[in-house]
Amino acid sequence: MSDRGYRRPRPLSPLREHLRDTFWFAPTLGFVCVFVLWLAATELDDAIVALLRREEAYDELGELIAFSQDAKTIVTTISSAMMTFIGVVFSISLVAVQMASGQLTPRVVRIFVRSRISKLTLTVFLATFLFSLLVLSSYESESDPRRVVSVPLVQSLLILAMLGLSLLLFVCYVSATLRLMQVGPVVDRIARDSFRVLGRMPRGPRGEDGPGPETARVLHEGRAGVLRDVNTARLVRAARRQDVVLRLIPRIGDFVVPGTPVLAVHGGAVPPPRRLRYAVSVSVERTLHQDLAFGLRQLVDIALRALSTSVNDPTTAVQCLDRIVQFLAAVAHLPLGPVHHRDRAGRVRLVQDGPEWEDLVDLAFEEIRWCVAGSPQVTRRLMAGLDDLLPLVPEGRKKPLVRHRALLVQTVELTVAVAADREFALLPDRQGIG
Repeated sequence: MSDRGYRRPRPLSPLREHLRDTFWFAPTLGFVCVFVLWLAATELDDAIVALLRREEAYDELGELIAFSQDAKTIVTTISSAMMTFIGVVFSISLVAVQMASGQLTPRVVRIFVRSRISKLTLTVFLATFLFSLLVLSSYESESDPRRVVSVPLVQSLLILAMLGLSLLLFVCYVSATLRLMQVGPVVDRIARDSFRVLGRMPRGPRGEDGPGPETARVLHEGRAGVLRDVNTARLVRAARRQDVVLRLIPRIGDFVVPGTPVLAVHGGAVPPPRRLRYAVSVSVERTLHQDLAFGLRQLVDIALRALSTSVNDPTTAVQCLDRIVQFLAAVAHLPLGPVHHRDRAGRVRLVQDGPEWEDLVDLAFEEIRWCVAGSPQVTRRLMAGLDDLLPLVPEGRKKPLVRHRALLVQTVELTVAVAADREFALLPDRQGIG
């Protein structure tokens, strides 16, 4: 069987995603790179001084010493002010993130944590501070060109360049943080992340036959938590070497506790524990890495908060419905449900349960429909979204949409007393009310 029609799992994908969910890796890597850069710059400065002394170019060397002494004032200022600057900037940013999480949903904090510009800005700020301290340690008290050993010329130029980069990143970072406080960019980011997850889903045949009789189960060991992701490449290799089929019992996003079964083995014995080690990852909350439904969950959460009596912001709910309809339209013709991961020979080795079409439709519309009473803007947008989806989906997937449309009509008829208001509230409108 050709592997053109499906995508094999990438072994490094879980590790890369786990590192993106941290805020320490980028600064730590930046510290290492800065130290290496400082060593290289020091060697280059020493080589320049040695070359000028061999050629007895003491006048030129004196000019370099004068320039480096002038730059020392700037370096000293940078080293003393950078940490204060970092503290003020990120304190204000954390307040902005807290406001965004209270206005939209606490799940938006993950956008800040995974933001490349946030990590790059923090890394460059801290790297500039560390590099300035290293450069200050390179200055000598000796100013005689005939006796000086090292002049931090290249180091001074590098610290000035890093200062300019820090200022540029500061502008970009403030712009990105302000966008995090706006509904539209946050909703758009969630939608784009969801489409990335959709693009990584395996394609191709789903596996015509079942995995066969179940022969054993693997229990979860370690801490309790939400099933964040699984290392599909590791599990496929373990199943291939044991010549079995593995089936993931909980769905990505389920809460698992120690002792509960996580893997079912079909067709043979359990693979050795060392091959299954670190194959299942749990965390304190869901992520979008392998969770197709989590994007919809976030959009629905934002819409529900907007429709609450304490917020009462139906326009935000309409913006969420725009992206919800977009996502459902994108998956309307895709195979959903169990995902079959195959080895290089094309044989199914791992079966991973996923949401069905009806599950996604219920997640998208059920809770919102319960909260639309008294909000004609949302009912009109919801009606328009359902009407837009019905012609797009295959015949076998129309039933849940028809059911939600009928329930929406019943909800409006039961909650709106005036016939003219009911007619207005059920009129499809993609903008809600203009």
